[in-house]
Amino acid sequence: MTESICHKLQLWAKRYNCRDFIHQDPIQVPHTHLHDTLQDLEISAFLTAYLSFGNRKQIIKNACRLDEIMQHAPFQYVMSGKWQSDFPEANPNSFYRMLSFAKMNGIFAQIFSIYSEYGSMEDAVSAQSGERPFNKLCNLFGISDKSPQKKMNMFLRWMVRNDGIVDFGIWKKLSPGDLLIPLDTHVSQMAFKIGLTEKETYSLKTAEKITQSLAEIFPGDPCLGDFALFGYGVEND
Repeated sequence: MTESICHKLQLWAKRYNCRDFIHQDPIQVPHTHLHDTLQDLEISAFLTAYLSFGNRKQIIKNACRLDEIMQHAPFQYVMSGKWQSDFPEANPNSFYRMLSFAKMNGIFAQIFSIYSEYGSMEDAVSAQSGERPFNKLCNLFGISDKSPQKKMNMFLRWMVRNDGIVDFGIWKKLSPGDLLIPLDTHVSQMAFKIGLTEKETYSLKTAEKITQSLAEIFPGDPCLGDFALFGYGVEND
């Protein structure tokens, strides 16, 4: 990696890791719960990340829609069990794209189970086995940790990175240095173009390779590079 590329990535990270970024990103939805309880913020952030695929405007629209269904009180809504009638487990109709009401019911059931046993999702994740926060979170929700799982890693970035600008940094039991880059096809393309990876592939190995390269530029905080790669896409669109 050239010195010029390193400098540009540092520049783009600084430029796009800013308060203005929030207003065009799905993270704006959980930001509305910033001064609510830890549990409210955790649930809003997780569900917003879970909906984060496809067009950003549609993601934000549907995350806001879900927040309204929860009456802007995610923790109270989950523990009340009202989601069982709002999202019937036998309803195969789409809530958002390929996510059915039935699938959302299953997600709410998992979240309810977590808070029935633990005081916070952070406690639940920390109690899991796994090498990294990513493995622990996947283990908690029973999903594969053999694929990049962009939504899970984005959620972790939001909760663990702690520079107080865009990400929340309210989880203190996990380290930003142990995070993986939230990998999607866009990030994979950008990383390949600037030489962070030798192949333009969507895989866990690619996510790990990009993260390792970014850790050289942003020691202890490789996912700051997520903003840099976003910036590269904007600057070179």
